[in-house]
Amino acid sequence: MESLSAGTVALLAFLFFVAAALYSSVGHAGASAYLAAMILLGVPQGVMKPTAFALNILVASLVGWRFARAGYFRWRLFWPAALASVPATFAATLLPASTVSFKLALALALLLGAGRLAMAGDELAPLMRLSFSAPAAMAAGGIIGLLSGLTGTGGGIFLSPIYLLLGWAPMREVAATSAFFILANSLAGLAGTLSSSQPPPAIMLAWLPSVALGGWVGSSLGLGRVAPVVLRRLLAAVMLVACLKLVSG
Repeated sequence: MESLSAGTVALLAFLFFVAAALYSSVGHAGASAYLAAMILLGVPQGVMKPTAFALNILVASLVGWRFARAGYFRWRLFWPAALASVPATFAATLLPASTVSFKLALALALLLGAGRLAMAGDELAPLMRLSFSAPAAMAAGGIIGLLSGLTGTGGGIFLSPIYLLLGWAPMREVAATSAFFILANSLAGLAGTLSSSQPPPAIMLAWLPSVALGGWVGSSLGLGRVAPVVLRRLLAAVMLVACLKLVSG
């Protein structure tokens, strides 16, 4: 990370702030956007995942606390998915993934995240309304955990659409569930990367205030009535560019 210029570090801090603000408005922590920014600015691949996990932990903690304090967290929605996802995330970080498989998994995460941002308005209308199923949530959580460990994301971009489109919970309850789900997965992912001798870079400390401020701003929007739809779609475009750069490089 010593090769990053001061200008690049500052630009990443700004991009991370924007990402945290936009993602936290829907209960997410921003990992897929952090990864997109790092790809675009040439951050070494080896430190991308631990950096994204570490930033996620801070933002998800803040966002989860604020949504829970406002009364939107539901334990029954959280525990089945997290129970299966946490060990899967940890295990996936230990897998000897090749550069090609990492790029493909990350491209999928970026593509799905961009689609989620571009297509969603203030709310996602359910495709169907089903009663919540703990076994189904556990199955989804296990699959999401594998993707989280491979890509360095917290899994919220996969979990939220499932809960919303199946009509398992309204938007703010899903946001609260996603925040704690991301926190659990990110802790497991960071533990896995640390055990693989991939610590976050020291320069990450310079980015923590940016994502904390972004998480506070975004969670305030999510708990209020403002939905930054246009900005989310601009961010989706950036993520698509990063995805194209990733698969073409």
